[in-house]
Amino acid sequence: MTPEEISRANAELRDRSPLAIVRWALARAGGRAIVSTNFRPYEAVVLHLATQIQPDIPVLWVDHGYNRPATYRHAEELRRRLDLNLRPYLPLLTAAHRDAIHGPIPSLNDEDGLKKFSAAMKLEPFQRGMRELAPTIWITALRKVQNPNRAELEIVSRDANFGALKVSPVFHFSDAEMEAYLVAHQLPNEWDYFDPAKADEKRECGLHAAWGKTAVNQ
Repeated sequence: MTPEEISRANAELRDRSPLAIVRWALARAGGRAIVSTNFRPYEAVVLHLATQIQPDIPVLWVDHGYNRPATYRHAEELRRRLDLNLRPYLPLLTAAHRDAIHGPIPSLNDEDGLKKFSAAMKLEPFQRGMRELAPTIWITALRKVQNPNRAELEIVSRDANFGALKVSPVFHFSDAEMEAYLVAHQLPNEWDYFDPAKADEKRECGLHAAWGKTAVNQ
């Protein structure tokens, strides 16, 4: 899609329901759509939406090895309940191997260390997954309320890092609306989630930021 077409699509989709946005996206995917997840809070919403329209849609999950037990249990519960076509991608190093060689997860004030950590444990397996699955449409759970970087995005955007058309059906949803969706569809949530590549909710891990495109090769 051209920038003008993306702009028109965003204007058209602004007042549509998330389910209608997913339907719009999958109709344009030519059978090559994915949905990504990290099983953080509210992720069940976008997984439920995507599988309502395409039950076998590939679900790209980078399991970096640092998830807490509750997150792994949550992932398994959603896999069973939604019959997810889960496609896990793991780093080339296990968490234990990485920690033994490089030490503990970098602290919040070590930006360079966090970027290197993210490149090895999150970006590389995600890039590998995107190459193998080769989607034309990438459905995400991005929301504008999550951090300032994401507030500058839109429902539909061309992703410069991976070349896919990124579609975020719940982009304008508040936490209250996400919670209401979970309740209406009797879906579980997970509050013990921790992303070591972010260290802080306002920071980007690189998947949705320009620096992530070249971080793996640095």
